[in-house]
Amino acid sequence: MSTTRRDFLTRSAQLGAAATVGSFAFLDNLPPLSAQQVQRSLAPVQGDVESLVRLIEDTARNRLLEEIATRIRGGASYQQILAALMLAGVRGIQPRPVGFKFHCVLVVNSAHIASLAAQDRDRWLPLFWALDNFKASQARNAQEGDWRMSALADNRLPAPETTLRNFRTAMDNWETENADRTTAQLARISSQNEVYEMLWRYGARDFRDIGHKAIFVANSYRTLVTIGWRHAEPIMRSLVYALMDHGNQANPARSDHDADRPGRDNLRRLTRIRADWHQGRVSREAVTELLATLRTANPGDAAEAVVTKLNERVDPSCIWDALFLTAGELLMKQPGIVGLHTVTTTNALAFGYQTTANDETRRYLMLQAASFLPMFRARMNNLPATPRIDTFEPGELVGQGQATIDDIFAMIPRDRLGAARKTLALLQTRTDQMPALMTTARRLIFAKGTDSHDYKFSSAALEDFFHVTPPWRNRFMAANIFWLKGSAGNDTPVLQRTRAALAGS
Repeated sequence: MSTTRRDFLTRSAQLGAAATVGSFAFLDNLPPLSAQQVQRSLAPVQGDVESLVRLIEDTARNRLLEEIATRIRGGASYQQILAALMLAGVRGIQPRPVGFKFHCVLVVNSAHIASLAAQDRDRWLPLFWALDNFKASQARNAQEGDWRMSALADNRLPAPETTLRNFRTAMDNWETENADRTTAQLARISSQNEVYEMLWRYGARDFRDIGHKAIFVANSYRTLVTIGWRHAEPIMRSLVYALMDHGNQANPARSDHDADRPGRDNLRRLTRIRADWHQGRVSREAVTELLATLRTANPGDAAEAVVTKLNERVDPSCIWDALFLTAGELLMKQPGIVGLHTVTTTNALAFGYQTTANDETRRYLMLQAASFLPMFRARMNNLPATPRIDTFEPGELVGQGQATIDDIFAMIPRDRLGAARKTLALLQTRTDQMPALMTTARRLIFAKGTDSHDYKFSSAALEDFFHVTPPWRNRFMAANIFWLKGSAGNDTPVLQRTRAALAGS
C-alpha cells in the first residue's frame, strides 16, 4: 500500500508524541554522548590563534567587525587576525569549484597586499572587508551542504620516508584521498619552499576554474610567508583538494581533456628551449610580434611562438611584456569576469616564475601563461577588433595634480576607454603622478569595492605595473583602468561599519 507525504507526516507526529510520554529505555544500550562529541571534529589550528579562528567562525556577521575591533584594542595583532581569517576560510569553505564562495580565501593575500601598500590610516580596511566577506561565503557554504575540513587521525598518515613519493604519485594520478593524507604529513616534515617547488607545477597544469588553481597556489604561498609555515597543514590540505578538482570529467590521468592538453604538450615543448634562455636581446619589435600572434593563436601555437622567440635569443622580459599586454588588451576588449582573470592569472603564473628555483618550472610557467591566454580568449565571445593596447591614443588631461586624477576616476565606468586614454596621457607626461594615481585607485577599492574581484584584480594589476618593463608599463596600467573602481556612488556599508567599529562606537 502506498503512503502519501501527509500520511507519513501524520504518522511521524504520532510516533513523536508517543515517544515524548513513553519510556526511553531503548536508549539504555547506547553510550552517552557529550556536547563536545556531537560537534564536528574539525581540522586543528595552532593554539595561539584558535580563539580568533572560532570567533570568526561563530560570530554573527552583523557583530564580527565590532568583536574583532575589540580584540585589536585588547592586543590582537594584524598578523594573528590575518592568520585566523585564512584558517577559518580553508577549514570552513569548500574549495570546489575553485572560485565563487571560495573567493573569501583567494582574496586574503590580495587584501594583505592592499594593506601593505595603503596609507597608515587605511591599513585595517582591506582586512575588515575580507572578514565580512568571509561571513557571506560561510552563509553560502552552509546553504550548499555545509562542507567542513575534518581532522585526520595520525595513524592515517603515510610514513615520513614515503611521503614525498606518495604525494607525487597521488597528484599525478589525481587520487584525492591519498593526496590529502600525504599533504598533511608533507606540511609537517617539509619546508615551505620544498612543498611549493612541486605545487607551482601542479597549480598550472590545467585550465579548469579559469586560472584559480594557479591563483590559489600563489596567494597561499604569499600568505604563509606572512603568517608562518606552522599554519600550513590546513591551508595545504585545502589547496591540494582544490588542485585535484576535475569536475564531472573522467580522471585526467587516464583521459585527454582540453583543459589538460596544453600542460602536457608544454612539458615536452620546454625541452627545446635553449639552455641559456635567461638572457637575450631586448626588442620592441619582438614584443609587438608576439602580441600580434597571441591575438589569434591557439594554445599550442602561442606556446610555440614563445619557444621560437627565446631560441631567437629574445630576452624573456620581452615574452612577459607581451603576456601582460595581451591580458590587459583582452580586459579592454571585454571587461568582465573572464577578462579580469586574464590579468589575475597571469599575475599568479608570473609570481611562480619569479619565485621558483627550478629552471624547468620557470620555462613551464611561462609557456602555460602563453597557452592560457588563448583559452581565455576562446571564452570571450564576439571580441571587437579594437582597442589595441599598443596603439590606442592618449587623451586630453583636465586640471593639475590630484584634480587630474580625480577627473580620470570620475569617468569610470561611464567611459572606460576615455579614462584609459587620460591615464596613458598622465603617465606619459607627468610621471611623478603615478604614486598618487595608485593611492587613489586603492582608496576607491576600500571605499567602493563590493566584490572579491575588486581586491584580487587591483592588487594584481597595480603590482604588475612594476613587472612590465618601462617602455610598456604605462599602457598596461592604462588598460587596467577598465576594471578599477570609479569615484561615483556612496561608500559601502562595510566601510561605514569598519569606521564605526574601529572608532569604538
